[in-house]
Parts: sequence; C-alpha cells; structure tokens
Amino acid sequence: MAQKKILFVDDEPMISKIMVSRLKAKKYDVESAASGLEALEKAKTAKPDLILLDILMPGLDGYEVCRRLKEDPLTCLIPVIMFTACQDEEFIRKALQNGAEDVINKPFVAELLEAIQNVFEHKNEEDAA
Repeated sequence: MAQKKILFVDDEPMISKIMVSRLKAKKYDVESAASGLEALEKAKTAKPDLILLDILMPGLDGYEVCRRLKEDPLTCLIPVIMFTACQDEEFIRKALQNGAEDVINKPFVAELLEAIQNVFEHKNEEDAA
C-alpha cells in the first residue's frame, strides 16, 4: 500500500513541528502549511490524501479554507479533519457545516492519530466497494 500523504495546517510553528514529527514517525508523508492561503496552494500541488486543518488562524480561518477546498474540483474529495483549542460546540457545528469530516479539540495527539486512521480505513472500504 502506498504511503498516505497528509497536509498539516497550523499557524503555530511549535505545534506544526511536533505534529509533523509525530505523523512522520507513524510513516505518513507529511507536508505543512502555516496559513490558509498556503494550505490552499499546497492542497492543489501536493495532492494530499488528508488535510489536518486548524480552525483559528489569522487571515483565512480554517472554516473558509475548508469551504474553498470543498468548492474546488481539484480538492473537493480530500478529507479534512479540523482542530481547535476552543471547546465550544458552535466551533464543531460550523466546521462540519463547512465540509470537515471530523473535529478534534487540542491537545489532541492521540485523538488525531485515531481520527486519521478512521478516515483512511473508511476511504479504503469505499475504494474497495
């Protein structure tokens, strides 16, 4: 099976560094982006199998990035898992309305790795059908 490619998007450099390292340790091919605009560009060029997207970022927030990804024919089929430090249910509802497959609260390392595995298992089942 080919190595799965993940685009990790967060404007906090330390979180990105930790998560990219953790994901690579799990044998994922990982690209990172530090802004919404960079994420939109990399989603088209890197063609990831999954996008992990922070909700609260300056400029384009995660909601807008997810909405644009889902509207673009080149990126609309890429699953998106969003994450946030906010515990408010409104954040989760809005993320799902904008096309996210799942929403994880920070800190989230174990939960995020489980959500990634679930998305890929579901996708493999769809591909096999």
